[in-house]
Amino acid sequence: MADPENEVLRSTFPSYMAEGERLYLCGEFAKAAHSFSNALHLQSGDKNCLVARSKCFLKMGELEKSLEDAEASLQGDPTFCKGILQKAETLYTMGDFEFALVFYHRGYKLRPDREFKVGIQKAQEAINNSVGSPSSIKLENKGDLSFLSKQAESKRAQQKPHLVRQLVHHPKRESKRKGSLKSEKIVRQLLGELYVDKEYLEKLLLDEDLIKGTIKRGLTVEDLIMTGINYLDTRSDFWRQQKPIYARERDRKLMQEKWLRDRKRRPSQTARYILKSLEDIDMLLTSGSAEGSLQKAEKVLKKVLEWNKEEVPNKDELVGNLYSCIGNAQIELGQMVAALQSHRKDLEIAKEYDLPDAKSRALDNIGRVFARVGKFQQAIDTWEEKIPLAKTTLEKTWLFHEIGRCYLELDQAWEAQSYGEKSQQCAEEEGDMEWQLNASVLVAQAQGTGALPSPSQPSGPAVTPGLTSPS
Repeated sequence: MADPENEVLRSTFPSYMAEGERLYLCGEFAKAAHSFSNALHLQSGDKNCLVARSKCFLKMGELEKSLEDAEASLQGDPTFCKGILQKAETLYTMGDFEFALVFYHRGYKLRPDREFKVGIQKAQEAINNSVGSPSSIKLENKGDLSFLSKQAESKRAQQKPHLVRQLVHHPKRESKRKGSLKSEKIVRQLLGELYVDKEYLEKLLLDEDLIKGTIKRGLTVEDLIMTGINYLDTRSDFWRQQKPIYARERDRKLMQEKWLRDRKRRPSQTARYILKSLEDIDMLLTSGSAEGSLQKAEKVLKKVLEWNKEEVPNKDELVGNLYSCIGNAQIELGQMVAALQSHRKDLEIAKEYDLPDAKSRALDNIGRVFARVGKFQQAIDTWEEKIPLAKTTLEKTWLFHEIGRCYLELDQAWEAQSYGEKSQQCAEEEGDMEWQLNASVLVAQAQGTGALPSPSQPSGPAVTPGLTSPS
């Protein structure tokens, strides 16, 4: 992006603002940001312009810049609702759900609009899905700080060794860390084959002679082990809020079963490359690098499309899976229109080649995009199409709950309660206490909205919210 300081500005502030808004609507986010930068050069500190540029940076995946502009828009007026909303949206996209929730609430108190209400709901659900309850958000494991930088890692090893060791010598604290993940059964499903690594690392912590050893720069073996455990905890937390367990298991099995079958017959370099690439794409997304995951997936897709079916057996399933990966990364980057296109391509391939599992995956994700942007009726229609494809009770539990949440947003309380009760019944069959609680809350919220019309007495036509511009 050219620096407006070094170029002659030949237009006015309103003209640059109008140009930026037009480019933003056309999806030219980098050019739009440049226009808003020119406008800010003419009228420094304009809060509406700062919010507009922040939205561009958010679309481009430049989250730090987006946050800087959002915060700058609030410097002169901390009650500026557009700035508060943009800051909350940026924090949410960055994965700072707790701070995002604070600003959604702050904005809602100032202006009880639907945008803040939806923000409160999605932030609260992300927190509950990722770490269970607000009390478990507090980090007692100082090993998390090792991710900051090498300097911070060294400093922590020198200044905080006793705090880390307390985790080994205090069973209550250790159980509290494990308790944040709620159920070992769920964690085992989330981590898959990595759960064995987590168990191994936790066993190593019991060897007091081993953990006292020093590796480099004052970093102990114990610190290194805790770093690994923290990473695996973070990974499982991410997948808990990213999408339901059954969807992740299905996606992984879909490709691995096909490719492992091929490797037994012919352990080709191509098969190994694709399996490794899919793992890399997944790792990048779970570690918070959605941009890196997107670039990797697009690169692999381009290469796969150039190969023939002799080189790549099950090429169609692989292409659909890659479109799904691309769509998931685009969701995390806030690129909702592009994400919808990617997941629809996945659905088209699934329908063309009669791939029911892939179709189920695509419908999951398409519904998720609609719900994220406020198109709740479209989300309902999509997820209801998926109901016959649901194979497990856990899958139905999540599906019925999400449909019920959408009906609740549309103020259709009877339908919301009906789906909430279905979700509750499935959760009881599964024996999943967490989903029983989620379903019970949904039913209670539906009952609390007022009188519930009976099925024979339909309520008036529901107004479906329009597509809100993803901030």
